Amino acid sequence: MSAAPVIAAVDGSEDSLRAMEWAADAARRRAAPLRVVHVRQYAAWGQTDVLVAGPPDEEGDPVLDEVRARLADHASETVEYIALEGAPGAVLPELGVDAQLMVIGSRGRGGFASLLLGSNSLAAARDAECPVVVVPPPDREVHGEGPAEPGPRVVVGVNVDSPDEATLAFAFTEAALRGARVQAIAAYPWPLQTWSAPGQLVPPMPDEEAIANETRALAEGFLAPHRERHPSVRADSEALPGDAAGNLVAASRAAELVVVGRHRRRLLAPARMMGSVTQAVLLHAAAPVAVLPPTPGEDGEG
Repeated sequence: MSAAPVIAAVDGSEDSLRAMEWAADAARRRAAPLRVVHVRQYAAWGQTDVLVAGPPDEEGDPVLDEVRARLADHASETVEYIALEGAPGAVLPELGVDAQLMVIGSRGRGGFASLLLGSNSLAAARDAECPVVVVPPPDREVHGEGPAEPGPRVVVGVNVDSPDEATLAFAFTEAALRGARVQAIAAYPWPLQTWSAPGQLVPPMPDEEAIANETRALAEGFLAPHRERHPSVRADSEALPGDAAGNLVAASRAAELVVVGRHRRRLLAPARMMGSVTQAVLLHAAAPVAVLPPTPGEDGEG
């Protein structure tokens, strides 16, 4: 059994309970302990302008009690229940330091019903040290054609200009755990935007097939070492025109998981950021989305 736990963040909402069930399945596949965490927000004792007569209530947590009832059939797994006080958006990312995975619903109890992504989910995906899986509601729809063939898939985005080895490694490992194939998507911009000054000749338009073939060849090169480490995992690379986010969202239909990198820190923007592609996939994908932190040393840290 792996010592590092899989964390399920719950708040009693249906989204968080679905995420908890996903986390329980992930812990079982990894032979890892499951840690169910409820961060109780805005407790009276934690507010400086509220006078309370005693210490925090130490009695049972109704949210965790409901989770215990749902996990009654998971007695074979090691499950730990923890109730904490504080702002979830600050507390949850800190819990990722000693976890191998954190799972959270896309929207919790406190958000507006119209929100596609809650602030706590965004904070965890942006700031946690471990991979964070955000589980969407079951009725989220995406446009475009369905998968070309049936069967479980793990979708991963490949940026051929700046590949993320941690993201690819996670996708292959997850596919191996699920008996799934890897669908690696590398997007290239098309049609290309060409600009010329008045009076200048417009340069000839590059051949799209040549760009697609080059993109696919680069992606295949990045996949090669991961195929060697996971010979039982089938991996298909696709070079698709258009924006990366749109292609990944379309591929999320009926997928087991979509895996994306978070964002590497930039010199002029040293704070942790959520890349535009990652954020768009979190907002619109129909499948759970795993957000991978940058490989240590590639984001300005350790």
